[in-house]
Amino acid sequence: MQSLPTRKPEANKPGTNIAPSYQKMAVSVSKKKSKQSKEGEEKDICFCYSIFINFLYRIPTAIFLLILIYLWSSSTTIISGKIVHVCVSSRKLNNLYCLSAGTQPNIDIPVPIMNYSAISPSINGNIREIVKVIRDDSIPNLQNKVDEDRKEEAANAVEVLHIADQNNPNLSIRGVEKFREEEEVAYAKKAVEEQLQLHRSWKSSKIQPVCDGRGIYVYDLPSKFNKDLVGQCHDMVPWADFCEYFNNEALGQPMPKLGKGWYQTHQYSLEPIFHTRVLNHPCRVYNENEAKLFYVPFYGGLDILRWHFKNVSNDVKDTLSLELIKWLEKQEHWARNAGKDHVFVLGKISWDFRRNDISQWGTRFLELDQMQNPIKLLIERQPWHVNDIGIPHPTFFHPHSDDDIISWQLKIIRPRRRTLVSFAGAARPDQPDNIRSILINQCNSAENGICRFFNCSSGGCDQPESVIELFMESEFCLQPQGDSPTRKSVFDSLVSGCIPVFFTPFTAYYQYPWHLSTDHGKYSIFIDQEEVKQRKVNVVEKLMKISPREREDMRSFIIYELLPGLVYADSNSQLEKFQDAFSIAMNNLLERVTKMESNVQ
Repeated sequence: MQSLPTRKPEANKPGTNIAPSYQKMAVSVSKKKSKQSKEGEEKDICFCYSIFINFLYRIPTAIFLLILIYLWSSSTTIISGKIVHVCVSSRKLNNLYCLSAGTQPNIDIPVPIMNYSAISPSINGNIREIVKVIRDDSIPNLQNKVDEDRKEEAANAVEVLHIADQNNPNLSIRGVEKFREEEEVAYAKKAVEEQLQLHRSWKSSKIQPVCDGRGIYVYDLPSKFNKDLVGQCHDMVPWADFCEYFNNEALGQPMPKLGKGWYQTHQYSLEPIFHTRVLNHPCRVYNENEAKLFYVPFYGGLDILRWHFKNVSNDVKDTLSLELIKWLEKQEHWARNAGKDHVFVLGKISWDFRRNDISQWGTRFLELDQMQNPIKLLIERQPWHVNDIGIPHPTFFHPHSDDDIISWQLKIIRPRRRTLVSFAGAARPDQPDNIRSILINQCNSAENGICRFFNCSSGGCDQPESVIELFMESEFCLQPQGDSPTRKSVFDSLVSGCIPVFFTPFTAYYQYPWHLSTDHGKYSIFIDQEEVKQRKVNVVEKLMKISPREREDMRSFIIYELLPGLVYADSNSQLEKFQDAFSIAMNNLLERVTKMESNVQ
């Protein structure tokens, strides 16, 4: 992705007096002619010019706006904050040329040769970065849809202008800008939903894996890409020793208080947990030529984590990622399908691997050209990258057998829950748009203790038993977004039989197509965070209106239909009746490759 140089176009503002420029042009041309012809031409020019000026002044402001809409329909719109930049591309220009902002915005924009298409939703004010829709081979008509949508938006915008106040051009411009922003948001959400539909088309109906004589090859990477990173656990973060979390094959220390199969698992332990399970997968093959899926056991999340709190340059942070790419490019099967049959499992959110030019946070691993084709399984996907697929955060429960799951289901389905609503978290005073403070106030103001706030800022959430016990006693668990849209707490609440309450679809609905039902109302409650911000709804009071029968139905669906597929069983597990989160992911990956190969044939 190339950065854009800063350049300010010389453009007249609407309504500027342009007569002097025309007069100067006429004078410069007339100097080359005789005096007699000069006088005649000046009269003709002045006469024609006078008519032209009168004509211009009679053109309503709406015509100018229609011209702007025409440019808009063939341009890229970038919404950054409250400013709308309209950038027109030209074959003669290497970079997009921004007209409306008067300069080129200081952000990265994908150029066409990178096989991206840029959209820029400011969805509920939460996601301010430029997002990209990857045009994968499996969705070849995506660009046509983009072009058709933009033509339709232009036509709609023209209709808006007809009803706009022609005596107030500023009002018209603001209306078009708002309309355009709403259209961008709608298109962005539509793009996400289409990608999730594609992901669901890869779902396998098999409980047990079907290898068909070909299976999963696990690269034997140099230890610096995985094991050595675990070895740095003592120095991973300044306030804790991470080594205890890597005990028991990265499950952590047992928690016998909660029962069999419960461990103090860290939220960033997914990479070694998944790696251990793949090594024991029944479809694993040891000959590359017998493989249809290639697993790259790179612990990219731990690579990021070790640099988070150290004063090092971005070049240092990117070193290991670049070395991995060089190593992969030497592998025959990487080049064979340009990485399309390769999969990475990354234990941090996608944004941590997509550092922009003005940030110091994370790496650029997933922004590298070589990383656009492989599938990436992450605890939080970037919603506009079709090859990002969200899989559950690791919970504290890691069953060994079917009986372990059934015993836990029976334990949490029976007891009467003493608390209607609970929220385990902390306020975000440095984030004005975050609704957590409002929710905390509504919870603390509720009468008769029907809502419990468990303050994580005091360290209470460092005790997993306390959090799980709170969720086991609660009917509803509030799940507002934190530092990013998703939360590990979502899966802790579901595994505890507590109905999650979401405030943005990006927390779960747009993340986990393989592990959560498409019928979101069967397992969750949705309350738009904009209504909460505007104090249009009291969340606790709204939840009180949901009947006990509805709550029981939702809890039964969570416990019996969803729960087994949300947990990662231990590495020696013997599940027969159930698929856990790992099995679902692997079966679907194998199904995807099978369909990809059949399409080629």
